[in-house]
Formats: sequence, C-alpha cells, structure tokens
Amino acid sequence: MASPPIDSDKQANLVAREREGDNAQPLSITEISGLLKRTVEDRFGYVRLRGEMSGVKRAASGHMYLALKDEKAVIDGVMWRGNTSKLAFNPEDGLDVIASGKLTTYPGRSKYQIVIDNLELAGEGALLALLEKTRAKLAAEGLFASERKRALPYLPSVIGVVTSPTGSVIRDILHRLADRFPSHVLVWPVLVQGQGSAAQVAGAIRGFSEMEPGGPTPRPDLLIVARGGGSIEDLWGFNEEEVVRAVADCSIPVISAVGHETDTTLVDYAADRRAPTPTAAAEMAVPVRADLAATLSDFATRQRRAVHRPVELGRERLEARVQRLPLPENLLQPQTQRLDDLADRLRRGLTMSAGKGREALAGVSARLSPAILRRGAQDARRRLDQVRLVPALVEQPMQRKRETLDALARLASQFHPERPLERGYAIVRDAAGRALTGKAQAEQETALKLQFKDGELGVSTGGEADPSAQSAPPPTPPLAPKPAKRRAKTAKPGNAAQTDLFD
Repeated sequence: MASPPIDSDKQANLVAREREGDNAQPLSITEISGLLKRTVEDRFGYVRLRGEMSGVKRAASGHMYLALKDEKAVIDGVMWRGNTSKLAFNPEDGLDVIASGKLTTYPGRSKYQIVIDNLELAGEGALLALLEKTRAKLAAEGLFASERKRALPYLPSVIGVVTSPTGSVIRDILHRLADRFPSHVLVWPVLVQGQGSAAQVAGAIRGFSEMEPGGPTPRPDLLIVARGGGSIEDLWGFNEEEVVRAVADCSIPVISAVGHETDTTLVDYAADRRAPTPTAAAEMAVPVRADLAATLSDFATRQRRAVHRPVELGRERLEARVQRLPLPENLLQPQTQRLDDLADRLRRGLTMSAGKGREALAGVSARLSPAILRRGAQDARRRLDQVRLVPALVEQPMQRKRETLDALARLASQFHPERPLERGYAIVRDAAGRALTGKAQAEQETALKLQFKDGELGVSTGGEADPSAQSAPPPTPPLAPKPAKRRAKTAKPGNAAQTDLFD
C-alpha cells in the first residue's frame, strides 16, 4: 500500500498538525501492541507445533521457558507452572517434541511466542532417543555397574512389593509365593502408569529403604518392583531418572519385574536382579518349600548314616581283634607258675635268714657282759682326762682374723673416694649430687658443685661461683685406727703337742 504524497512545504514542519480530510489519530505503542496481541491470539488461538527443544530452563516460580526450532526458524515458548507439573517426561535440550497451545505476543520485547498447554514427544523415535540419552547419563555415573549388584537373601522373612494393588500382578506374585514358600508380604500401593506414577514408585522404594529394623512394621529383606506388560509409553514411568536413582540408592536388594520378557526399562539395569515377569520375580525371591524339606530330610538321613557308620566299623574291627586274642587262662598260666615258685623261695629264704640271725645273736650275746662294759667306760674316761684346753688354742686363730681385718681397714681408708681431696683434688657434681667424670657431661649442666676437702663450692658453666650453693662440708668418715698388735702367747712347754681346735 503506497503512502500518500507529502508536500515539500509540510516536511519542514517541526510540530505535527492535522491534515485536512485526515481522521486517523496516531496510536500509542501500547495500543498498537494490544491490537497485535488480539489479532494474533484470535487468528492462532490453538496451534500444534513440532520442533526441537532448545534453551530449556525452569524459573524459580515453576514456569518453564524454551525455544522451538527447525532448520530455518525459531519461536520462543513458555509453559506455566500448572502445566509443567503434568508433564510425563523431563524436558531437555535436543528433544523432538510437539507443543500444543496458542500464539501470543510479548509487548515488553515486541516478540511473539507460544504459550504451551501440553508437550509430547514427536513419535516413538524421539521417546527412544530420550531413553538412550538418560541411560547413557546414568551409566556414566556408575548406577548400572555390576559391582553394585548385591546377592539376594536366600530365604527372606519379609518381602516388600511396589505395584498397583488392583492389577493381576500382585495376585500372581502372592499365588506363586504361597505355592513355593509362604512369606510375609508388604504391599506399597502405587500408580504404575500415567501422570505421577514415577513419583509414587520412587517414594515407595525410598519408604521401604528408610524403614528401621525392629519397628512396628517389619522391614523387608527383599523388594520387588513389578508391573504388567505394555507399550513403551505405558512403561515410561519406570524409565524416569528419579525412579532409577531410588532403586540404585535403596539399601534393600531389589528385583525388577516390569513388563514382559521382551520389555526393558532403566529400572532393570539399576536393580540387583531382573525378572522377565512378576511371577518369575516371586520364584527368584524364595525357594520351593517342598524341595527344602526334601533336602533337609536327605541331610538328616546322611547325618544318621554318618553317625552310625563309625560305630559299625568300630564294632567290626573290635570283633576281628577279639577273635585274634588268646584265652585269658593261657595268658595267666606262666605268671601263676612263677608266683608259686617265688612263694616257695620266699618261704625257704625266711627260714634260712632266721637261722643265721639266731646264730649271730648267740655269738654277740656271749661277748656282752657287765665287766667288759665297765672296762670300756673307764678307758674312755681316762682318755678324756688327758685332754686339756689351753687359751692359746683359742687366741691364736682370733689373732690371725684380727690382723686380716686390720689390713682390710687400711685398704679401705686408702681407697676412700674423698681421700684424694686432702691432696688438692676436687669432685665435680651436678645439681642432683651425681659425680661427673667427663667434660661432655659437665657441659650439659647449667650449674655444678665442686667438693673440696673443707666443703662444696657451687659454680655455673661459665666458671663463676654460686654463693647460694655453698654448704657445710660433708662429714668425712673417720679412718679406722690401726689396731695394736698383740703378742701371741706361746704355749706352755707341757702342751706343745696339743693341736689347734680351729684348724
């Protein structure tokens, strides 16, 4: 549309003036923005756009802002908090999605955008791409590592089941457990499909894991996360990151039984054991009670045989040895004959010894008489009278011992440690009074004591006297006096032949 011509004389006007025949009033920016907003919203009140998500971010208010783009164009988008909470997946950059909503404008920036009411992945290929992206992310964190897998308890007393309480899955699990080994089962009811199912499943797993042992409700020894088969959209709740992390962080061993044998979810990678079906999970959880009873019966039979076998073998060996033993009469015959021989010899020996003793007693009694005994006593008394004790026999040994003691006393006086002090020497002592014998020991002390003949002198290592350290001289032990030599008494001439009693 061509603009009306403007006269050259009017172009020079500085102030706007109304032109003749012109009834169009100038619009404000707000007014034109409002007109554009109503026009766009009326024309594009509901649209569905397909594009790749980019620049996804969530505000503190809960709203989500993003951009949708293809090869040639980009459009901004916003999704309010009430709609973001209903999303069945976690929006990320690079996902191919279909956004449903209406177009509007944002006057503050003169931009148009789409207000998104619903977001869906653009086909199963996009869903699989998101699944692979999440799997690679969690695998890089080590949540699927084989060393994280734990062994299942052989015979759990309590089994926790996370599943829907109204489906056939829980009935299949309970029936199989009752057939194999009746156990105590705790069911945590959750949604297994649709909006909010992932949060409920993750919350149930964490709830079982946080139960305290010995509480009012018994803590499970094993968890089974179960769901029946379905499409990838139906099983998508078990591919959510929060569910996978809850399984990986669970302190109780977990069996994943989601879908049929051909269905695979990320929970299968994080669980300690994957079961192809919920029924197979029940079979993995407990052994067959009848098989255990048969095994125990077999063990009891083997135990009885093991106990009785040594007794039977011992009885057989004992009977074999008894047959080879000789008769007791044959073993005692030589000893009986020897006993009879010894008894006869003892009788004869006693008779002969008694005869010899009788003869010896008769010979001795013939030599014993009062006259012989009196004569022997007189001879002994006469020899005793001839023996005389003189003082020299006692004094001579004492004199020799006294001389030896005097010699030791002189040696002790000569080797006394303080005797050299009389010749000008000194003894160096530390503060504790210990004698020092080397220069190295003296250098380590801050103060020394020098003991002289007439007292002690305290000095520092610099050689200055310490008046406070002077003290009275220690008492010097008196030297032993030299004993006077005694002249040994000579024996009387009449006793020269008498010997020394101390030799």
